[in-house]
Amino acid sequence: MDKKVLITSALPYANGPLHFGHLAGAYLPADILTRHNRLLGKKVIHISGSDEHGVAIMLNANKVKKDYKSYVDEWHAKHKETFSKYKIEFDFFGQTSAKYHEEEVKKWFKNLFDAGMVGTKENQQLFCNDCKNHLPDRFVQGTCYECGYLDARGDECPNCGILIDAPKLKNPVCQMCGSHNIKEVTVSQYYLLLSKYHQQFRNWFSGKSWWKKTVYPYVDSLTKEGLVDRAISRDLDWGIDVPLSEAKGKKLYVWFDAPIGYVSNTKEYLKSINSEEDYIIDWWKNSDTEIINFIGKDNIIFHAIIFPVMSMASGIVNPASNVPANQYLNLAGKQFSKSSGHYVDADKAIEDFGADALRYYLISLIPESSDSSFTWENFQAKVNNELANNIGNLINRCLMFLKKNWSDGIDEKYFAGFATSEYGQSVQKKILEHKALLSDYQIKKAMEVVMTIGHDANNYFSEQAPWAQFKEDKEIAAKTLAYSSQYILILGVMLSPYLPDLSRNILDFFSDCLTVDFQKEIYLGKIEILEKVFANGLMIKTQPKALVPKIEDSIIKSLVEELKGQSF
Repeated sequence: MDKKVLITSALPYANGPLHFGHLAGAYLPADILTRHNRLLGKKVIHISGSDEHGVAIMLNANKVKKDYKSYVDEWHAKHKETFSKYKIEFDFFGQTSAKYHEEEVKKWFKNLFDAGMVGTKENQQLFCNDCKNHLPDRFVQGTCYECGYLDARGDECPNCGILIDAPKLKNPVCQMCGSHNIKEVTVSQYYLLLSKYHQQFRNWFSGKSWWKKTVYPYVDSLTKEGLVDRAISRDLDWGIDVPLSEAKGKKLYVWFDAPIGYVSNTKEYLKSINSEEDYIIDWWKNSDTEIINFIGKDNIIFHAIIFPVMSMASGIVNPASNVPANQYLNLAGKQFSKSSGHYVDADKAIEDFGADALRYYLISLIPESSDSSFTWENFQAKVNNELANNIGNLINRCLMFLKKNWSDGIDEKYFAGFATSEYGQSVQKKILEHKALLSDYQIKKAMEVVMTIGHDANNYFSEQAPWAQFKEDKEIAAKTLAYSSQYILILGVMLSPYLPDLSRNILDFFSDCLTVDFQKEIYLGKIEILEKVFANGLMIKTQPKALVPKIEDSIIKSLVEELKGQSF
């Protein structure tokens, strides 16, 4: 049976706009690997959706005086629109507030409860004496007891990354009314008894030492001695009810229900396309399915520890095959923060510069092994010096010259021999190198290999100087243009996972001779197929134009000044 690939992207929280850090950390990598695996001929599903429960959503919905459902629906629609602008495609982008998701979550809870993995415990919780609200997680804020960070949340510290035990916070403040008049109370909650599954988890995890160096050692250090039980219920009025008669008034907490969204959304996707496949048997619990969870580093604990335990202990699905978490993308050396003004509007940026330019730069910044930083100056340099000069200029020069001097097309005989030439052999080697790198999630290095093909094509075109050859021997010039055209076609194919718009615009010049099957063969490195592609020669029917516009200094200067002028 052919391998299937089930790719999930972290469910974006329906509580604010997406920024470049989100896009580069999880969604662009997932989109690229989805397109890559489809070109390899694999059956792929890419699943995501909005994470729509939790205290932060309740707080902000109350602030803007909207009911919770309307609030999350609005952000769900905005996120879908942003993803569409950046050409990030999902087979299904669902919602955790949907009824189908609630049904799946309750099934998981029941399986875990019946397996003895859920129990009740009394714990200490903060309570506001002024507004009379329990203060779980983000309902409270204070000073981190580990690192001293002043704005630690009740669930985790954004500075040192530890999971916070809210009653231990120093100087706690109620986020509902701003009061410091807070006391500890004893409450009973339902817990996922992770500690009972420690050995089974370690047996499974020990086979994952090949995972990213930023993931495996971190998870290994956290889980060597044991797993910590985690509360999965809260006293809230927004969320999925704990499905037990004795649990009246309690909701399943967001971190428990959100990852199950990958599974419920897969089910809903197959239903939406009238598929005969079963979401569990054919996908989630199929030994031939590779399950890849793309996330940021702030989600490692949930996706590499808790969700695998939930998956195995419930018996419902297989745990993830890989969790290629990325680090943080910062803005000019500091974390993105809309509240402090250190922020770039991703939707406005795409209107100003288009998907090709922004995707290209963001891909070059994917924080695969360490944090990286977005700057407008580097954005301009990357786009102008590499994408415009290396790719756009080559295509424009070559195809304009071809159309001008061979308006009726170039005969097929001039295309022969490229695949076996030193040029073709070099390209083939790089295509195979690219495949290996991208299959190993080394996205930045893989794209760099594609760009070296563009560099080689530029060198070939310049060294052969067809404008000079044309004056001496038109046939020699024809061969140069035929070889250069094959370089360009290959570039169009190889750019398709990264820059789908630019790829399509390049391949449109070859639409009369390039089929989907030919494209997949080229992507696999079988460039001998080029002789079939150009079996009838090549005629450029549309007037070539600049496919990658350069970015003007004045625009960048304005954006840099705008960023400097923002408050911190």
